[in-house]
Amino acid sequence: MMVSKILISEHTVSGEDPVEVFTQINKRICSNNKKTNMFVTAWLGILDIRTGIIRAVNAGHEDPVIYKNGESFELYKTKHGMPLGVRAKAQYTQHEIQLEKGDRIFLYTDGIPEADNEAGEMFGLEKMLDSLNEGRFKDIRGVIEKLTEDIGGFVGNAVQFDDMTMLCLEYNGCVQKET
Repeated sequence: MMVSKILISEHTVSGEDPVEVFTQINKRICSNNKKTNMFVTAWLGILDIRTGIIRAVNAGHEDPVIYKNGESFELYKTKHGMPLGVRAKAQYTQHEIQLEKGDRIFLYTDGIPEADNEAGEMFGLEKMLDSLNEGRFKDIRGVIEKLTEDIGGFVGNAVQFDDMTMLCLEYNGCVQKET
């Protein structure tokens, strides 16, 4: 995972598009992966802060959730590519997400919907979306805090087996400098 994170960082800084980033990283991981058979799911989005356009690629990761200002959080389903490290010649598809001022994107690891309670029930995508929508009028920190609280209440004393990572980004529009 750490190697993948470093590789993604290196390639995105150089300005490559997301498809090229994942294609190159996938080849490198596959070339060193013959004995370990490890793989990584990843979602990469590059936001153009002038236009609000995110160019994104999904390598077997959870679908992002989009909040359009004044509406509700909804899953943004796209075609998933192979996880990184599975097949050297995997093909990745880029898609674009247009954000307008006030729109948000929520990204998360599978530990969020797969969080188990003591009865062995999963939190699930529906509860996740309900929680996000109940907190949608809060700032982005409040959105994360609301979901964290709801997961904690659901899980109770059950031991978690997976990480729970979340990111919520709000697009504030392009700020033009006066000349």
